[in-house]
Amino acid sequence: MRQRSPELGFWSLCALGVNGMVGVGIFFAPAKVAALVPGSAGTWVYALTTLAIAPVAACYALLGARFDRDGGPFVWAQAAFGSHVAYAVGWISYVSAVFSTAAVVSGLGQYLGPYLGFVGAANARLFSTLSVMVLGLLVAAGLRLSAWVWNGLTVAKLVPLVALLALGAALWWRGSATAASPPNPAAAPLDSPASTAWLRASLVALFATQGFEILPVPSGSIRRRSRNLPLAMLASLSFVTLLYMGLHATAVRALPDVARTEAPLVEAANALGGARLDYLVALGTQVSAVGIAFGMFAMTPRYLAALAGPEGLGEWIGRHSGRNVPLPALLITLASSVALVLSGKLESLFVLASMAVLAQFAVSLLALCRLAWRTEHGLVRAHLWLGLPALGSLGLVARGAERRELLVLFASLALGLLLRYLPRGRGPKPEPD
Repeated sequence: MRQRSPELGFWSLCALGVNGMVGVGIFFAPAKVAALVPGSAGTWVYALTTLAIAPVAACYALLGARFDRDGGPFVWAQAAFGSHVAYAVGWISYVSAVFSTAAVVSGLGQYLGPYLGFVGAANARLFSTLSVMVLGLLVAAGLRLSAWVWNGLTVAKLVPLVALLALGAALWWRGSATAASPPNPAAAPLDSPASTAWLRASLVALFATQGFEILPVPSGSIRRRSRNLPLAMLASLSFVTLLYMGLHATAVRALPDVARTEAPLVEAANALGGARLDYLVALGTQVSAVGIAFGMFAMTPRYLAALAGPEGLGEWIGRHSGRNVPLPALLITLASSVALVLSGKLESLFVLASMAVLAQFAVSLLALCRLAWRTEHGLVRAHLWLGLPALGSLGLVARGAERRELLVLFASLALGLLLRYLPRGRGPKPEPD
């Protein structure tokens, strides 16, 4: 059989990274950050947050460039610690992605549905269910088409944000917008209220910045992986950080009391550009949610497909179509998302997703350290100097975790272990692509 050529190049990877990070969070984050760090000082929260996660991103790029199999953290943990730890990491990564996907799709029903005539709770769930089906069909058409779709959605969501940023920059240049002077917490002790506020603001910014970790998931489909993956990681993180800093500064300058606004970017657009820009940014919120949901449906099944095999969930779940789509895993993901949307109990989904992402980060970094110590997969012991500081930065971020959130995380892990050890028959091995 003719060998399949990788579908994803540098620009598609950049679009995937930007699409994964620029979600609905940035449309609301400026108000939350401004409430904790007032004035223009809040702009630097995004830069400091990126600096904190930069070592993690570098480790992900390094590991992704050295493995040619889809699955990301699962594959790395398997190489470093064996199948038991790898399965736990892969499962929790999948659960996190499914919960996040369901929450985003549920939000589509609540916010985009009424624009299209789906008014009321029942109709919102119907719209969310239809959205799952439509997005699932697009993903099933193949990874190459998916790349074109998320490229287009990425451009569409960035247009209103860049327009707002450009208008804010023009007004700032002319001196027609001003911001109040913020307090300076730089000299405050770490346990002071000012420093605590900065740490909490960084957690808010981290929520808006998550998404770069999906870049190594389709490693087997990346052209010139050792070059394109690290460059795309750097480019997408840098672009998103500068974009967020500019948007926050624009919102602070446009709105006298941005901390009290519910939709700061939409209200800033109305204050600076009138109703038309207001509508454009509001539309961008919806497009952003669609883009995030589509990117999740394209990547989430690959977490589950990576768990295929006799020591995982069975060979059948890893079957790929001729278009390089893991169809059984996609169908399970679609069904799970619909079930979660229809249940209506999505309040804690984002909390679980955030904790699972931190757990995924930690085990991935430990895998890097172990592989580097054993000098395997092209890693050397010098790479320990990258992994260890990254673990330290994660420990700082994880200080906001609560006991209830940890219990939910462990309950989800227990479910995955139960599914792994359920008795099942041996199916035929999948045909090679």
